[in-house]
Amino acid sequence: MTEQMFFAQPDATGWTELAPGNTRRVLIHTPELMQVEFGFEKGAVGAPHSHPHIQVSYVIEGSFEVTIDGKTEVVGQGGSFIVPSGLVHGVVALEKGRLVDVFTPMRQDFI
Repeated sequence: MTEQMFFAQPDATGWTELAPGNTRRVLIHTPELMQVEFGFEKGAVGAPHSHPHIQVSYVIEGSFEVTIDGKTEVVGQGGSFIVPSGLVHGVVALEKGRLVDVFTPMRQDFI
């Protein structure tokens, strides 16, 4: 039986560089749910993509131009957005910022 992880400390996991100015670290997960932090430098792009997971994102800092299924809106600090399964989505950092994304089920490809 695998031990259940109930807590995650701030520096428990390292950052992975995804593209210039774009980093990611998995904070905590179970098979059903995953929380991930993304860091963006000003102008960095989260390229358009899709996945079968449902995603909800919270803007910790900065502001982002967010496009979901062809609809674009600027989402600033304290704002959120949700991406239903299978929709193409991406972001552009309008300033240095961070997002916390939650996925269900977990993103096996991030482990």
